[in-house]
Amino acid sequence: MKIINTLRTVALCAAVAFSTAASAGTIKLKLATDSGAKGSPTAKAIEYWADMIQQKTAGTPDEIKVSLFYQDELGDQKEVFDLFMAGEVDMMLNWPLTSYDKRMGLRNMPYMFFTWQQAFDAYKPGGWLNTIYNQVHNDQGLMFFGAWPEGFGGVATRGKYATTVEGAKGMKVRVPSNFPNPQTMQALGYQATAIAWGETFTSIQTGVVDGDAGNTIYWDYEYFRDVLTHYTRTKHVFVTGVLSMNMDSWKKLTPNQQKIVADAALAVMEKQFADAKALDQGYVDKAVAAGMKYIEPSDAEISALAKAARTKVWPLMEAEMGATIVNKIRENAPGL
Repeated sequence: MKIINTLRTVALCAAVAFSTAASAGTIKLKLATDSGAKGSPTAKAIEYWADMIQQKTAGTPDEIKVSLFYQDELGDQKEVFDLFMAGEVDMMLNWPLTSYDKRMGLRNMPYMFFTWQQAFDAYKPGGWLNTIYNQVHNDQGLMFFGAWPEGFGGVATRGKYATTVEGAKGMKVRVPSNFPNPQTMQALGYQATAIAWGETFTSIQTGVVDGDAGNTIYWDYEYFRDVLTHYTRTKHVFVTGVLSMNMDSWKKLTPNQQKIVADAALAVMEKQFADAKALDQGYVDKAVAAGMKYIEPSDAEISALAKAARTKVWPLMEAEMGATIVNKIRENAPGL
């Protein structure tokens, strides 16, 4: 009986402790990124997000502790995204996969913009693309805070390059597997091969592919500059990460905690909008200084590439995402 009473006392104490912690609102959150090791711009962004949350809540009844996980620390891109969807990871700065909903590939729709200003106007809070993407995330059980822009993507290659559809024929490039990345590169004349990020360096080095397609120059300079010689800014995609949170995790927060987390995410987004263009140009300069040739196709060449991609890929996007979303893009995207 004495043992039973002791166990009851322990259980009661534990229950009281749990109740006290719950009422105080103290919570631990896991924040991860699927792209970017410690020291990268992505890593600095999640550190900034976490620091703001912890500083705003430290010593208050709504205190939040944030644990950070960088690229590959919880698994590859698919594995960590699965953890995020399941609520095992609470918040992410990521490049969402389309394995749960192909509409997640909306941000990869080719040639929606040609200038930074056009992209910013679409992605800013209240912008036409921000509104669409918010609904897509909500449908998947995710809270969408905003975009984390990197800049216009291009094609990084070894030994040769192309600025036209004809010129790209016969060139094999690594692309992310999520829709519509492979379809876009095929429309631009390349042979698209879906290869995991961690295998890209070896694939280029051994000649399995001739280069990497779809990234801003930062990634190709930082990770593959030893095996690449050219970077062509095709502008086929405006590359953005996404700041978001698992909806179940979001609902567990108090209203004050929710505001702090959301306000901090907005600050991260605004900072990146302000800094991204200069950061991107800085990596162009570094790549050129390291010996990489940087190519910007002419306006006429970009227009021809955009026409090819829009003609072949936009109908596929409509089939996957519905006419409502794609027609909204047609209404807002700049003409050729």
